[in-house]
Parts: sequence; structure tokens; C-alpha cells
Amino acid sequence: MKRVILKISGEALSSNEKGVSSSGINVAKVNEIAKEIKDLYDLGDIQLGIICGAGNIWRGRDAIENGMDRTSADYMGMLGTILNAVALQNSLETLGLDTRVMTSLSIPQIAEPYIRRKADSHLNKGRICIFGGGTGNPFFTTDTTAALRASELGCHMILMAKNGTDGVYDSDPRKNKNAKKYTKLSHQEVIEKKLGVMDLTAATMCMENDIDIVVFDMNKKGNIRKAVTDPTIGTLVTTK
Repeated sequence: MKRVILKISGEALSSNEKGVSSSGINVAKVNEIAKEIKDLYDLGDIQLGIICGAGNIWRGRDAIENGMDRTSADYMGMLGTILNAVALQNSLETLGLDTRVMTSLSIPQIAEPYIRRKADSHLNKGRICIFGGGTGNPFFTTDTTAALRASELGCHMILMAKNGTDGVYDSDPRKNKNAKKYTKLSHQEVIEKKLGVMDLTAATMCMENDIDIVVFDMNKKGNIRKAVTDPTIGTLVTTK
């Protein structure tokens, strides 16, 4: 049985049919993503946790640049991830999947508090756990949340579902048409070359806990499932 964390950007939950992001939650797009997640779950040997970003609701970086306190901006972003988690939960349960939203911030009216042993129990019972609220602390990204939850829960892999990017490149492919795509990298290479797969804290945590990362484009139908069965659709980051 594979235990996997799926990391979804907030922008992906607001994208239209052409993959162009806007603000807010696009329920039709969330429903599409839920169907893709169900295809992954239906493989039958997957225990699945999900982390959502909040870029469709709140861009803390922009607020900080305009004078907002970093701590306040980060807490607002954490609240945004909870909104996305609840939206995704609704779409998954409409498809008949048993889910739990667990948050690092206490909002008992809509979600369970994150407790590692409880999350482990949910996963063992076949429930999909959607983790909202980041780590519960400012100055940490949802990348770090994904790495932390994967490490705590003994996950084998993190699926980094990108909104229109099909892997890791040596330079920005949107700016350099000759950018080279990597099919396989070590964690050490990602850190030393500063390839931006995830932030340094998250990348180091994955390396230390032997957690593989697959970076892939989630906008291609079937790719969320394929990322587990055929990581060559994107870039595999591994210690092996």
C-alpha cells in the first residue's frame, strides 16, 4: 500500500478550461480535479493525503510588498487553504469518496484538528485526508506543509501537481525556448542547483526522509493518476 501526498496549487482551483488562473474558487474546475483524484484513488493501493495552496484567494507575497506584516499575511493565507480544502472535500464526497478535512488552526465547526495519530487512522481506513491551514505557523509555505505531513505520516511520495508546468527545467521554459527538462534528479541536485521544485526547508526534509517527489502538469487529463504509475510524465526527484 502506497501512502502519497498530493500538493495542489491554489491557482489550479480557479483555472478556466484553458488553464488560465483567476481569483476565487471555480467550482466546475474543482469538480474536474476531484474526478482526477478519484481516478488515482481507484487504483486501489493508495492512501491519499492532499495539501491545497491558497494563491487563488490570497497572495501574501503581494500584500507583504505593499507593507503588510508577514505574520498577518501568512495567517490569512492559511485561512485561504482551509476554504480550498472544504471546497475540494465537497466535490470528492459528491463522487462518493470518504474524506476528512484536518486543520492546523482550530475551526471545529467545519474541520477536525490535525492530530497525527488521528490522520494515520483515517488513512488506514481508506479515507482521503485534506490538510488545511498550513503548518499552523507563519513563515512556512504549503510546500513545507506537504513535506512535514509526508514525513510525519510515513508517505512514500509527494505529487507536486503544477498548473501548466510539466516538470523541472534548468531555466524558465516560458522565457527560454531552449530550456532543458529533467526526467530524474536527486534531492541534492535540486538543492545545489536551486531548481525551485519546492522551498529549501521542504526539499531538505524530503531528502532526509527519503520521500520521492514527482513534478508534473495536472492540466492534462489522467496525469494525477499517471504521476504514480508512470513518473516519466514529469520529473522524478529521488534519493534512489
